[in-house]
Amino acid sequence: MTTSAARRTRYRAASGVVVLALAAINVTDHLLGPPWWVRTLEGAALLAGARLDGLSWAQLGLGRDRLGPGLRWGLGAIGAVSAVYVVGVLLPMTRPLFQDARYHVPQAQALWTALVVIPLGTVVPEELAFRSVLWGCLARHCRPWQVLGLTSVLFGLWHVLAALGGSSNRGLTGAVGQGAGVALATLAVTTAGGLVFGELRRRSGSVVAAACAHWATNGLGVLFGLLAWRLAG
Repeated sequence: MTTSAARRTRYRAASGVVVLALAAINVTDHLLGPPWWVRTLEGAALLAGARLDGLSWAQLGLGRDRLGPGLRWGLGAIGAVSAVYVVGVLLPMTRPLFQDARYHVPQAQALWTALVVIPLGTVVPEELAFRSVLWGCLARHCRPWQVLGLTSVLFGLWHVLAALGGSSNRGLTGAVGQGAGVALATLAVTTAGGLVFGELRRRSGSVVAAACAHWATNGLGVLFGLLAWRLAG
């Protein structure tokens, strides 16, 4: 076996290890339901493992030179999501899609969830897992379109276990029902989200862009969900 072939085999094996680690984390978190901050530690552990495997900060989408473009793309994404959410909440037809029972809470609790729990317990670990570590591993032996596709599909599958338990969003359940319907809808939506987040990461060269879009989708979803409940009286 040539040196390049051996290196390629090692890179593929490393990607496989990351996928297996993500599957184990996903199942464990689903069964044990750890506090949100545990997920932050899981993301940090994946990042440490990637650095030990030789991935540079640039390969992980965390290079300093790409921070500026990452922020610019990220702020643009936040603005775009905000505009869509404003229209969605104001239109009576789409407002129920924002009325998630989890966010029918006091304002202080909603702010804590949107500004602390979601950024540190969801956005950071998931972006480190999919658009940083897994992306960096796959990019060593896959073409760019393959990296985007694989990370997006795996990101969608990551959300299926939680979706099988049903949804607290009355607009979603009214449209697709519970059980398999919610799971399939969640798979489709999160895979599409993974494509958008991944494309932002690819274009900017920074995970920051993807993280901003991810936070806007989830964090602003909480705040606009609170507004939707208030408007509904």
